[in-house]
Amino acid sequence: MTSIVFYFQVHQPFRLRRYTFFDIGRSDAYFDGTENERILRRVAEKCYLPMNALLQRQIVRTRGRFRCAFSISGTALEQMQRWAPEVLDSFRRLADTGCVEFLAETSHHSLACMADEDEFRRQVERQRDRIRELFGQEPRVFRNTELVCSNRIARLAEEMGFDGILGEGADQLLGWRSTHRVYRPEGCERIALLLRSYRLSDDIAFRFSNKQWSEWPLTAEKFASWLHALPPHETFVGLFMDYETFGEHQWRDTGVFSFMEELPERILAHPRFDFRTPGQILAVQDVVARLDVPHPVSWADAERDLTAWLGNHMQRGAHDALYALAPDARRAAEAGSPELCEMWRKLTTSDHFYYMCIKWFSDGDVHKYFSPYTSPHDAYIAFMNVLDDLARRLARAARTQGTQGTQGAGRTG
Repeated sequence: MTSIVFYFQVHQPFRLRRYTFFDIGRSDAYFDGTENERILRRVAEKCYLPMNALLQRQIVRTRGRFRCAFSISGTALEQMQRWAPEVLDSFRRLADTGCVEFLAETSHHSLACMADEDEFRRQVERQRDRIRELFGQEPRVFRNTELVCSNRIARLAEEMGFDGILGEGADQLLGWRSTHRVYRPEGCERIALLLRSYRLSDDIAFRFSNKQWSEWPLTAEKFASWLHALPPHETFVGLFMDYETFGEHQWRDTGVFSFMEELPERILAHPRFDFRTPGQILAVQDVVARLDVPHPVSWADAERDLTAWLGNHMQRGAHDALYALAPDARRAAEAGSPELCEMWRKLTTSDHFYYMCIKWFSDGDVHKYFSPYTSPHDAYIAFMNVLDDLARRLARAARTQGTQGTQGAGRTG
Protein backbone atom coordinates (compact mmCIF):
# COMPACT_ATOMS: atom_id res chain seq x y z
CA MET A 1 0.00 0.00 0.00
CA THR A 2 0.95 3.61 -0.57
CA SER A 3 -0.64 5.94 2.00
CA ILE A 4 -1.53 9.59 1.49
CA VAL A 5 -0.82 11.65 4.60
CA PHE A 6 -2.63 14.98 4.59
CA TYR A 7 -1.37 17.28 7.33
CA PHE A 8 -2.73 20.82 7.76
CA GLN A 9 -1.12 23.61 9.79
CA VAL A 10 -3.51 26.09 11.43
CA HIS A 11 -1.95 29.23 12.83
CA GLN A 12 -2.81 32.84 13.61
CA PRO A 13 -0.38 35.14 15.46
CA PHE A 14 -1.24 37.92 17.88
CA ARG A 15 -0.23 40.83 15.65
CA LEU A 16 1.20 43.95 17.26
CA ARG A 17 -0.43 47.32 16.97
CA ARG A 18 1.59 50.31 15.73
CA TYR A 19 3.42 50.71 19.03
CA THR A 20 5.61 53.81 18.89
CA PHE A 21 8.47 55.23 20.94
CA PHE A 22 6.00 57.54 22.68
CA ASP A 23 3.97 54.55 23.94
CA ILE A 24 6.93 53.16 25.89
CA GLY A 25 6.29 53.50 29.61
CA ARG A 26 2.70 54.58 28.97
CA SER A 27 0.83 51.55 27.61
CA ASP A 28 0.99 47.76 27.70
CA ALA A 29 -1.59 47.48 24.90
CA TYR A 30 0.86 45.71 22.63
CA PHE A 31 -1.50 43.66 20.50
CA ASP A 32 -4.06 44.81 17.95
CA GLY A 33 -7.15 43.04 19.22
CA THR A 34 -9.46 44.60 16.65
CA GLU A 35 -7.32 43.54 13.70
CA ASN A 36 -6.62 40.08 15.11
CA GLU A 37 -10.34 39.47 15.61
CA ARG A 38 -11.15 40.77 12.12
CA ILE A 39 -8.62 38.48 10.45
CA LEU A 40 -9.61 35.42 12.48
CA ARG A 41 -13.29 35.89 11.66
CA ARG A 42 -12.49 36.41 7.99
CA VAL A 43 -10.35 33.26 7.79
CA ALA A 44 -12.94 31.31 9.77
CA GLU A 45 -15.62 32.25 7.24
CA LYS A 46 -13.46 31.69 4.16
CA CYS A 47 -11.45 28.65 5.27
CA TYR A 48 -11.89 26.98 8.66
CA LEU A 49 -15.65 26.48 8.73
CA PRO A 50 -16.21 25.46 5.08
CA MET A 51 -13.12 23.22 4.95
CA ASN A 52 -13.94 21.52 8.25
CA ALA A 53 -17.44 20.82 6.91
CA LEU A 54 -15.92 19.48 3.66
CA LEU A 55 -13.57 17.14 5.52
CA GLN A 56 -16.44 15.94 7.70
CA ARG A 57 -18.39 15.08 4.55
CA GLN A 58 -15.41 13.22 3.11
CA ILE A 59 -15.04 11.11 6.24
CA VAL A 60 -18.73 10.16 6.09
CA ARG A 61 -18.73 9.65 2.32
CA THR A 62 -15.71 7.35 2.40
CA ARG A 63 -16.90 5.57 5.56
CA GLY A 64 -13.82 6.64 7.47
CA ARG A 65 -11.29 5.80 4.77
CA PHE A 66 -10.34 9.46 4.41
CA ARG A 67 -8.06 10.56 7.23
CA CYS A 68 -5.91 13.60 7.94
CA ALA A 69 -3.98 15.41 10.67
CA PHE A 70 -3.84 18.92 12.08
CA SER A 71 -1.51 20.99 14.16
CA ILE A 72 -3.22 24.08 15.55
CA SER A 73 -0.97 26.61 17.27
CA GLY A 74 -1.83 27.68 20.79
CA THR A 75 -2.21 31.28 19.65
CA ALA A 76 -4.78 30.20 17.06
CA LEU A 77 -6.64 28.12 19.64
CA GLU A 78 -6.75 31.07 22.03
CA GLN A 79 -8.16 33.32 19.32
CA MET A 80 -10.79 30.74 18.41
CA GLN A 81 -11.85 30.42 22.03
CA ARG A 82 -12.08 34.19 22.32
CA TRP A 83 -13.64 35.21 19.00
CA ALA A 84 -14.86 32.15 17.08
CA PRO A 85 -15.87 29.28 19.39
CA GLU A 86 -17.91 27.75 16.58
CA VAL A 87 -14.63 27.03 14.77
CA LEU A 88 -13.24 25.22 17.78
CA ASP A 89 -16.46 23.21 17.98
CA SER A 90 -16.06 22.19 14.34
CA PHE A 91 -12.53 20.93 15.04
CA ARG A 92 -13.87 18.98 18.02
CA ARG A 93 -16.41 17.32 15.76
CA LEU A 94 -13.60 16.25 13.45
CA ALA A 95 -11.71 14.83 16.44
CA ASP A 96 -14.82 12.86 17.42
CA THR A 97 -14.83 11.02 14.07
CA GLY A 98 -11.69 9.09 15.07
CA CYS A 99 -10.27 9.85 11.61
CA VAL A 100 -8.38 13.04 12.48
CA GLU A 101 -5.12 13.18 14.43
CA PHE A 102 -3.95 16.29 16.29
CA LEU A 103 -0.21 16.83 16.56
CA ALA A 104 1.87 18.71 19.11
CA GLU A 105 3.96 21.82 18.48
CA THR A 106 5.18 24.81 20.47
CA SER A 107 2.27 26.60 22.12
CA HIS A 108 3.25 30.00 20.70
CA HIS A 109 4.53 28.92 17.27
CA SER A 110 8.00 29.99 18.38
CA LEU A 111 11.61 29.32 17.44
CA ALA A 112 12.46 28.54 21.06
CA CYS A 113 14.29 25.44 19.82
CA MET A 114 17.00 27.77 18.51
CA ALA A 115 17.40 29.89 21.62
CA ASP A 116 16.18 28.32 24.86
CA GLU A 117 15.68 24.57 25.29
CA ASP A 118 13.94 25.04 28.63
CA GLU A 119 11.41 27.39 27.07
CA PHE A 120 11.00 25.02 24.13
CA ARG A 121 10.10 22.17 26.48
CA ARG A 122 7.69 24.37 28.44
CA GLN A 123 5.85 25.47 25.31
CA VAL A 124 5.61 21.95 23.91
CA GLU A 125 4.26 20.57 27.19
CA ARG A 126 1.78 23.42 27.41
CA GLN A 127 0.52 22.68 23.90
CA ARG A 128 0.37 18.94 24.57
CA ASP A 129 -1.81 19.60 27.64
CA ARG A 130 -4.09 21.81 25.56
CA ILE A 131 -4.60 19.15 22.87
CA ARG A 132 -5.53 16.65 25.58
CA GLU A 133 -8.00 19.12 27.10
CA LEU A 134 -9.65 20.31 23.90
CA PHE A 135 -9.61 17.21 21.68
CA GLY A 136 -9.17 14.29 24.05
CA GLN A 137 -6.04 13.03 22.28
CA GLU A 138 -2.54 12.29 23.49
CA PRO A 139 -0.25 13.69 20.77
CA ARG A 140 2.38 11.17 19.73
CA VAL A 141 3.80 13.08 16.76
CA PHE A 142 5.56 16.43 16.96
CA ARG A 143 5.55 19.16 14.35
CA ASN A 144 7.94 22.00 15.10
CA THR A 145 7.24 25.60 14.11
CA GLU A 146 7.56 26.03 10.33
CA LEU A 147 8.62 22.37 10.10
CA VAL A 148 12.06 23.29 11.51
CA CYS A 149 13.91 20.04 12.15
CA SER A 150 17.48 18.91 12.84
CA ASN A 151 19.17 16.01 14.60
CA ARG A 152 19.22 18.02 17.84
CA ILE A 153 15.57 19.06 17.64
CA ALA A 154 14.54 15.48 16.89
CA ARG A 155 16.47 14.32 19.98
CA LEU A 156 14.64 16.89 22.10
CA ALA A 157 11.31 15.61 20.79
CA GLU A 158 12.40 12.03 21.45
CA GLU A 159 13.36 12.92 25.02
CA MET A 160 9.87 14.37 25.48
CA GLY A 161 8.35 11.02 24.53
CA PHE A 162 7.24 11.60 20.94
CA ASP A 163 7.25 8.70 18.49
CA GLY A 164 7.57 10.83 15.37
CA ILE A 165 8.51 14.23 14.03
CA LEU A 166 7.63 15.89 10.72
CA GLY A 167 10.21 17.48 8.44
CA GLU A 168 10.74 19.00 5.01
CA GLY A 169 11.85 16.74 2.19
CA ALA A 170 14.47 19.24 1.06
CA ASP A 171 16.73 18.26 -1.83
CA GLN A 172 19.90 19.27 0.04
CA LEU A 173 18.88 16.92 2.85
CA LEU A 174 17.87 13.85 0.86
CA GLY A 175 20.19 13.75 -2.13
CA TRP A 176 19.23 10.57 -4.02
CA ARG A 177 16.93 9.26 -1.29
CA SER A 178 13.15 9.19 -1.61
CA THR A 179 10.89 11.61 0.27
CA HIS A 180 8.32 8.85 0.57
CA ARG A 181 10.05 6.63 3.11
CA VAL A 182 10.35 6.68 6.93
CA TYR A 183 13.75 7.73 8.34
CA ARG A 184 15.43 8.14 11.72
CA PRO A 185 17.48 11.28 12.40
CA GLU A 186 21.11 10.71 13.34
CA GLY A 187 21.68 10.54 17.08
CA CYS A 188 18.14 9.31 17.81
CA GLU A 189 17.26 5.86 19.06
CA ARG A 190 13.49 5.66 18.69
CA ILE A 191 11.85 8.64 17.00
CA ALA A 192 10.92 8.43 13.29
CA LEU A 193 10.98 11.21 10.70
CA LEU A 194 8.18 11.73 8.17
CA LEU A 195 9.03 14.09 5.33
CA ARG A 196 6.95 16.49 3.29
CA SER A 197 6.74 15.91 -0.45
CA TYR A 198 7.23 19.58 -1.23
CA ARG A 199 6.62 19.46 -4.99
CA LEU A 200 3.26 17.72 -4.70
CA SER A 201 2.28 19.75 -1.62
CA ASP A 202 3.14 23.04 -3.30
CA ASP A 203 1.18 22.08 -6.42
CA ILE A 204 -1.88 22.56 -4.22
CA ALA A 205 -0.67 25.18 -1.74
CA PHE A 206 1.07 27.59 -4.15
CA ARG A 207 0.63 26.70 -7.81
CA PHE A 208 -3.04 25.73 -7.88
CA SER A 209 -4.34 29.12 -9.08
CA ASN A 210 -1.30 30.12 -11.16
CA LYS A 211 -2.54 30.35 -14.73
CA GLN A 212 1.06 30.59 -15.98
CA TRP A 213 1.82 27.12 -14.58
CA SER A 214 2.13 24.50 -17.29
CA GLU A 215 -0.19 22.14 -15.37
CA TRP A 216 -2.95 24.69 -14.84
CA PRO A 217 -5.78 23.97 -14.32
CA LEU A 218 -5.04 21.26 -11.76
CA THR A 219 -7.91 18.80 -11.50
CA ALA A 220 -8.47 16.10 -8.91
CA GLU A 221 -8.24 13.49 -11.65
CA LYS A 222 -4.85 14.80 -12.81
CA PHE A 223 -3.40 15.06 -9.31
CA ALA A 224 -4.61 11.57 -8.40
CA SER A 225 -3.01 10.22 -11.58
CA TRP A 226 0.36 11.66 -10.50
CA LEU A 227 0.06 9.85 -7.19
CA HIS A 228 -1.06 6.60 -8.84
CA ALA A 229 2.01 6.74 -11.09
CA LEU A 230 4.41 6.56 -8.12
CA PRO A 231 6.43 3.34 -7.83
CA PRO A 232 4.83 0.65 -5.63
CA HIS A 233 7.71 0.70 -3.13
CA GLU A 234 6.91 4.30 -2.11
CA THR A 235 5.23 3.80 1.26
CA PHE A 236 3.61 7.20 1.87
CA VAL A 237 3.23 10.69 0.39
CA GLY A 238 3.36 13.59 2.85
CA LEU A 239 1.05 16.35 1.65
CA PHE A 240 1.76 18.99 4.30
CA MET A 241 0.46 22.54 3.90
CA ASP A 242 -1.05 25.57 5.60
CA TYR A 243 -4.77 25.05 6.14
CA GLU A 244 -5.34 28.65 5.10
CA THR A 245 -4.43 27.47 1.58
CA PHE A 246 -8.13 26.71 1.16
CA GLY A 247 -10.26 29.81 0.73
CA GLU A 248 -7.70 32.32 2.04
CA HIS A 249 -4.53 31.91 -0.06
CA GLN A 250 -6.36 30.09 -2.85
CA TRP A 251 -9.77 31.68 -3.11
CA ARG A 252 -12.97 29.70 -3.51
CA ASP A 253 -13.41 30.90 -7.10
CA THR A 254 -10.17 29.11 -8.08
CA GLY A 255 -12.02 25.83 -7.64
CA VAL A 256 -9.84 24.65 -4.75
CA PHE A 257 -12.83 23.50 -2.67
CA SER A 258 -14.26 21.51 -5.56
CA PHE A 259 -10.82 20.00 -6.09
CA MET A 260 -10.63 18.83 -2.47
CA GLU A 261 -14.23 17.63 -2.56
CA GLU A 262 -13.38 15.25 -5.39
CA LEU A 263 -9.79 14.29 -4.61
CA PRO A 264 -10.17 11.60 -1.89
CA GLU A 265 -12.44 9.38 -3.95
CA ARG A 266 -10.21 9.83 -7.01
CA ILE A 267 -7.23 8.65 -4.96
CA LEU A 268 -9.10 5.75 -3.37
CA ALA A 269 -10.20 4.52 -6.79
CA HIS A 270 -6.80 2.84 -7.04
CA PRO A 271 -6.68 -0.23 -4.74
CA ARG A 272 -3.03 0.38 -3.80
CA PHE A 273 -3.81 3.71 -2.10
CA ASP A 274 -5.29 4.66 1.24
CA PHE A 275 -5.21 7.58 3.67
CA ARG A 276 -3.43 7.46 7.02
CA THR A 277 -2.45 9.92 9.71
CA PRO A 278 1.21 10.37 10.73
CA GLY A 279 0.72 8.24 13.82
CA GLN A 280 -0.82 5.45 11.75
CA ILE A 281 2.13 5.48 9.36
CA LEU A 282 4.52 5.05 12.28
CA ALA A 283 2.47 2.11 13.52
CA VAL A 284 2.78 0.15 10.27
CA GLN A 285 5.94 1.35 8.49
CA ASP A 286 9.49 0.57 9.58
CA VAL A 287 12.39 3.00 9.45
CA VAL A 288 14.40 2.30 6.29
CA ALA A 289 17.59 4.24 7.13
CA ARG A 290 19.15 6.98 9.21
CA LEU A 291 19.12 10.51 7.83
CA ASP A 292 21.63 13.15 8.89
CA VAL A 293 20.05 16.56 9.52
CA PRO A 294 23.04 18.46 10.95
CA HIS A 295 21.55 21.93 10.41
CA PRO A 296 17.95 23.11 10.84
CA VAL A 297 15.81 22.62 7.75
CA SER A 298 12.41 24.32 7.37
CA TRP A 299 9.63 24.41 4.77
CA ALA A 300 10.05 28.12 4.05
CA ASP A 301 11.32 29.85 0.94
CA ALA A 302 13.64 28.45 -1.72
CA GLU A 303 16.49 27.96 0.78
CA ARG A 304 14.52 25.69 3.15
CA ASP A 305 16.48 27.05 6.13
CA LEU A 306 16.02 29.65 8.91
CA THR A 307 16.79 32.76 6.86
CA ALA A 308 13.10 33.69 6.64
CA TRP A 309 13.22 34.47 10.38
CA LEU A 310 16.88 34.80 11.39
CA GLY A 311 18.59 35.80 8.18
CA ASN A 312 19.52 39.43 8.86
CA HIS A 313 20.89 41.59 11.68
CA MET A 314 17.48 43.01 12.63
CA GLN A 315 15.96 39.57 13.03
CA ARG A 316 18.86 38.08 14.96
CA GLY A 317 19.20 41.14 17.18
CA ALA A 318 15.50 41.18 18.01
CA HIS A 319 15.46 37.42 18.64
CA ASP A 320 18.49 37.59 20.94
CA ALA A 321 17.06 40.56 22.85
CA LEU A 322 13.76 38.75 23.29
CA TYR A 323 15.27 35.56 24.72
CA ALA A 324 17.57 37.55 26.99
CA LEU A 325 14.34 38.40 28.87
CA ALA A 326 13.23 34.76 29.20
CA PRO A 327 14.50 34.26 32.79
CA ASP A 328 12.87 37.52 33.92
CA ALA A 329 9.58 36.58 32.25
CA ARG A 330 9.47 33.17 33.91
CA ARG A 331 10.41 34.63 37.30
CA ALA A 332 7.61 37.17 36.93
CA ALA A 333 5.13 34.34 36.35
CA GLU A 334 6.38 32.45 39.39
CA ALA A 335 6.16 35.63 41.47
CA GLY A 336 2.51 36.26 40.65
CA SER A 337 2.61 38.21 37.35
CA PRO A 338 1.80 35.54 34.75
CA GLU A 339 0.38 38.17 32.40
CA LEU A 340 3.89 39.56 31.84
CA CYS A 341 5.22 36.13 30.94
CA GLU A 342 2.28 35.55 28.59
CA MET A 343 2.97 38.87 26.85
CA TRP A 344 6.58 37.78 26.45
CA ARG A 345 5.54 34.41 25.04
CA LYS A 346 3.26 36.03 22.48
CA LEU A 347 6.34 37.92 21.28
CA THR A 348 8.15 34.61 20.66
CA THR A 349 5.76 33.82 17.79
CA SER A 350 7.89 33.42 14.68
CA ASP A 351 5.69 35.71 12.55
CA HIS A 352 7.13 38.80 14.25
CA PHE A 353 10.57 37.91 12.87
CA TYR A 354 9.20 36.83 9.49
CA TYR A 355 7.88 40.38 9.03
CA MET A 356 11.47 41.67 9.41
CA CYS A 357 12.75 39.61 6.48
CA ILE A 358 14.48 41.61 3.73
CA LYS A 359 14.72 38.84 1.11
CA TRP A 360 13.02 40.60 -1.78
CA PHE A 361 14.07 38.02 -4.39
CA SER A 362 12.29 34.80 -5.34
CA ASP A 363 10.31 34.76 -2.10
CA GLY A 364 9.79 38.48 -1.63
CA ASP A 365 6.18 38.54 -2.76
CA VAL A 366 5.34 35.80 -0.26
CA HIS A 367 6.81 37.80 2.62
CA LYS A 368 5.03 41.00 1.58
CA TYR A 369 1.72 39.14 1.28
CA PHE A 370 1.82 38.02 4.91
CA SER A 371 3.22 41.19 6.52
CA PRO A 372 0.94 43.90 7.99
CA TYR A 373 3.83 46.40 7.87
CA THR A 374 4.94 48.71 5.08
CA SER A 375 8.55 47.58 5.46
CA PRO A 376 10.69 45.10 7.43
CA HIS A 377 12.24 48.05 9.27
CA ASP A 378 8.80 49.19 10.47
CA ALA A 379 8.20 45.68 11.80
CA TYR A 380 11.53 45.78 13.64
CA ILE A 381 10.87 49.20 15.20
CA ALA A 382 7.41 48.26 16.44
CA PHE A 383 8.69 45.00 17.92
CA MET A 384 11.67 46.62 19.67
CA ASN A 385 9.47 49.38 21.12
CA VAL A 386 7.20 46.74 22.63
CA LEU A 387 10.19 44.78 23.90
CA ASP A 388 11.64 47.92 25.50
CA ASP A 389 8.41 48.56 27.39
CA LEU A 390 8.06 44.93 28.47
CA ALA A 391 11.67 44.86 29.70
CA ARG A 392 10.92 47.88 31.93
CA ARG A 393 7.79 46.24 33.31
CA LEU A 394 9.67 43.02 34.05
CA ALA A 395 12.40 44.99 35.81
CA ARG A 396 9.82 46.80 37.96
CA ALA A 397 8.16 43.49 38.82
CA ALA A 398 11.53 42.08 39.88
CA ARG A 399 12.27 45.11 42.05
CA THR A 400 8.83 44.90 43.66
CA GLN A 401 9.29 41.22 44.39
CA GLY A 402 12.75 41.90 45.80
CA THR A 403 11.40 44.61 48.07
CA GLN A 404 8.58 42.40 49.31
CA GLY A 405 11.03 39.58 49.93
CA THR A 406 13.29 41.88 51.96
CA GLN A 407 10.36 43.21 54.00
CA GLY A 408 9.11 39.71 54.61
CA ALA A 409 12.53 38.60 55.79
CA GLY A 410 12.70 41.57 58.16
CA ARG A 411 9.35 40.76 59.71
CA THR A 412 10.30 37.14 60.14
CA GLY A 413 13.53 38.08 61.86
